[in-house]
Amino acid sequence: MCGLILLDKPEGITSFSAVNRVRRALNCKKAGHTGTLDPLATGVLPVMLGGATRFAQFLPSHRKAYLAGFKLGTTTTTLDITGDVLEERPVHVSHEQIAAALAPFRGNILQVPPMISALKRDGKRLYELARQGIEVEREPRPVEIFALELRGNELYIECSAGTYVRSLIDDLGRALGCGACMTTLRRVQANGFDIAQCTPLEHVAEAEILPMEQVLAAYDELRVSPAQAIRFRNGGALDLARLQIKNPTENELHRVFGDDIFLGLGRVQGDELTVARLLVRNEV
Repeated sequence: MCGLILLDKPEGITSFSAVNRVRRALNCKKAGHTGTLDPLATGVLPVMLGGATRFAQFLPSHRKAYLAGFKLGTTTTTLDITGDVLEERPVHVSHEQIAAALAPFRGNILQVPPMISALKRDGKRLYELARQGIEVEREPRPVEIFALELRGNELYIECSAGTYVRSLIDDLGRALGCGACMTTLRRVQANGFDIAQCTPLEHVAEAEILPMEQVLAAYDELRVSPAQAIRFRNGGALDLARLQIKNPTENELHRVFGDDIFLGLGRVQGDELTVARLLVRNEV
């Protein structure tokens, strides 16, 4: 029980609860997800099992894509439909005006995180402060919006990790002069995986478990000798001069195999390939 499952997270539960359900369904002691989805949100949630949990930070793609529903004329305490309504205004905005208003939000932008985010201030999560009715200053953070389109009554968004879609919709509402809040959110791409590859929670016991050598396929493959494999498994660095790596660059990662078995990730550092992470298969 070591690898990754692509879960289509349902609405109404936290990512933590979804992972716990996966763990129980598969009788797996250790599991973790690679990127939180709020209870309101659905869609792609990669779940790492057993020793694979140690590789979450090495998943190669941090680009994500969402389909988000929104309601113009309404602002709420949470920037989404679940919050208390702060204000309602009449809306006199056309489809064309909404599409045109998206332009300033493409590319590299600064975004103020919402108060219901998991960021910390003085040791407390912002959402904990928000529940107490406390609002604090938040520094704008740089994010990148690779694509932003109006598709019917939804926004299609491709963005960097750390982007808050609800904040984007709130900013759009401000730009249109009527306010807006998010009504639905579906993650359709994450870590290089697509929603079409995902399994609903009720069928997770039948889901395919992707091996880590496949999940990490973006990194070049490196085959080592039996002696080198033993050294690598024991945490020892390998001499680059004895490895077949063409034009190695500093901090470059490689998938290391010994006898056709995936051992883990190695990192180029100076004239050595050091252990970045070992795969422990019996860590269930």
